[in-house]
Amino acid sequence: MTDLADREWRLIREEAREGPMNMALDEIAAETAAAGGPRTVRVYQWEPSTLSLGYNQDSDTIDWEYCEREGITVTRRPTGGGGIYHDYHGDISYSIVAPATELPGDLMDCYGLLCEPIMDAFEAMGVPAIFAEEERPAVYQPACYLRELHPAHDVVSATDRRKLSGNAQYRRKDSVIQHGSLTYAGRPERHLAVFAGHDVTVDEFEDRVGAIEDYADRSREAAVETLTDALATWADAEAGAWTDDELARARERAETKYRSEEWVRDGTDPI
Repeated sequence: MTDLADREWRLIREEAREGPMNMALDEIAAETAAAGGPRTVRVYQWEPSTLSLGYNQDSDTIDWEYCEREGITVTRRPTGGGGIYHDYHGDISYSIVAPATELPGDLMDCYGLLCEPIMDAFEAMGVPAIFAEEERPAVYQPACYLRELHPAHDVVSATDRRKLSGNAQYRRKDSVIQHGSLTYAGRPERHLAVFAGHDVTVDEFEDRVGAIEDYADRSREAAVETLTDALATWADAEAGAWTDDELARARERAETKYRSEEWVRDGTDPI
């Protein structure tokens, strides 16, 4: 349990939503926390499978025809880094949202605090995980999981140093959003196919990226429950839900921003 556990936290259990709505809900949760409402820990799934671009990523790196043909939604995150293919089955995502004044101002300290439940979850799953310690050169810069590793927010297997989880923060003036992706199943062919013109092989991908199912005999449902329990314990969060107002504002934000051509293609916020 964290020192933040004496504040009001709500736990939102895994929901399956489209990519734009998932990103919009993070923003709305940040506005709620900044306005004096509950802080939020949540677990979520991407339906359909989604490619999320990093905030500064060049959209020309994406194979748009492949994504359209395969029914893969594309949106852009407010956080940096490269693109992440969030497979409906293979990806488990989470976010933690709280007022900025309650979190460390130092980025490394903040990552250390907010990643505690993620590391607790890996331990409970029986997956040996540590923060990246070694420098490994980028294999393919447009893909988040194939970039150089960063010790603040990249989690790797302790046994073979393959990346298991990427985490990122969006530090607003009055609130902080940390969201991240845990790989349950690798899906290397699809993860690579969303990128245009790459020359990365499946073997090269699997040499750099691991998955929970590679290290533990645990179903996706059990892995989700373990992560959910770790987040709830860390924050001493009560089971909660979105309000009708939050959902309405998130739907509007998803339409006006996270589905917009300006945002997805160019990273220009139309709001």
